[in-house]
Amino acid sequence: MGSLKDRSPFCMADQLDFQLLSLGMRRMGWVRFWIQVVLGIVVVGVLLFNNIGSSLARNSERALGLGPGLSLTTLAFLFLLYSLWHGWLIVRTGRSLASTARPSRGETSRLLKRGLIVDLLGLVFSSVGYQSLAGALFVQASMQAPGISIGAGIRSMENYPITSLEMLSVLSNTQVLFAHVIGVIFSLWLLQRIYRAT
Repeated sequence: MGSLKDRSPFCMADQLDFQLLSLGMRRMGWVRFWIQVVLGIVVVGVLLFNNIGSSLARNSERALGLGPGLSLTTLAFLFLLYSLWHGWLIVRTGRSLASTARPSRGETSRLLKRGLIVDLLGLVFSSVGYQSLAGALFVQASMQAPGISIGAGIRSMENYPITSLEMLSVLSNTQVLFAHVIGVIFSLWLLQRIYRAT
């Protein structure tokens, strides 16, 4: 009986710690989820607009230079979709931490590490895609003639100027890159919080 009295403050402290951890995981999971949803919607809109846009279709040589970067951006977006699903799993795990059938620290940390690996892979693909897009636009910009060509007419420079559609390609890449950075930051914070909990 005395041992139960001695252990009860520790049990209450553990229960309070689990409740705080559950609340933190749910809040951070929702914040991460909604930030990534908003950035993902921007990426989808830009990629669809880029694919439907007629400017790149008219000039296949310019589209060829941006193709690898857009493909890598699309691949990074697929990793972002998995990261969104993973954000929902974090919220669900946070809810179960407050219940009696709570997952172990090892299961929770494995879940967060999986999400961290996915976000790191997304960062790698989006970074390489950014390098590809920026390189293609740099080559295109370096081919522009300095000044204004009056006698040659507009047709001589119609292949060289960088269009707003091409800049949207870079914008879609930076959005998906930022979404994966958010995922990495939140996963690292939650992992640190789990291992700090007693």
